[in-house]
Amino acid sequence: MFTGIVEELGEITDVETLDDACRFRLRGPVVTQGARHGDSIAVNGVCLTVVEHEGDEFTADVMAETLDRSSLGALAVGSRVNLERPTAVGSRLGGHIVQGHVDGTGEVLEREPSENWEIVKISLPANLSRYVVEKGSITVDGISLTVVDAGDDHFTVSLIPTTLALTTLGLKQPGDPVNLEVDIIAKYVERMLGDRVISAGVDR
Repeated sequence: MFTGIVEELGEITDVETLDDACRFRLRGPVVTQGARHGDSIAVNGVCLTVVEHEGDEFTADVMAETLDRSSLGALAVGSRVNLERPTAVGSRLGGHIVQGHVDGTGEVLEREPSENWEIVKISLPANLSRYVVEKGSITVDGISLTVVDAGDDHFTVSLIPTTLALTTLGLKQPGDPVNLEVDIIAKYVERMLGDRVISAGVDR
C-alpha cells in the first residue's frame, strides 16, 4: 500500500522492449536505499516489482496489460517519473490509501497558473466519473490530490509550489497522459450498496 506522497522524481535510464512486455531501468537514489529483489516501488502510480538493484538504479518488468491500461507505455529514456516506496506499518498516512493499481488514464487539458498555486484540469474517463467527488481524493501519476471541481468528463486539482517542483505535474503539459487511481473506499461502498440493492430486490 502507498500513500500518494511522492518521495522523489526519478528518471528512466533504459527501456528494453520484449515480445509482450518491457523492462525499465530507473534511477532513484532515495527509493533504492535498502531496496531488494521483489520489493515494490510505485512508478507514476503503478506498483512495480524490483527485479534488479544496483547503486541508485533498479529495473522493473512491465507486462502488456499494464502498458495498455496505464501511461507507462509512453515513457522513454530521460522521462521523469514519480517514485514512492510502500508505506511502513505504523507510519503516518500523509495522503490517502493508494494501491498502485491504475484504474485508467486521463489527459492534462488546461493549466491555469496563479501567484501561489496552479489549477490543472484533467480529463476523466466516463467509467470513473462516479467515483470522483468535490473535495474527495484521487491519485494522479501516483500523487495523492484533493479534487477541487468534479465534472462528468473532467476534474480539477489545485497544486502548491512544492507539488509543482517535486513531481511530474510540474512538467506535464496539455495533451500529456496521466495515470488515475480513484479512491478504493468509494469502489467498496459501491459494491456493498449494490449487493444490498440486489438482495432487497430478491427479498421482494
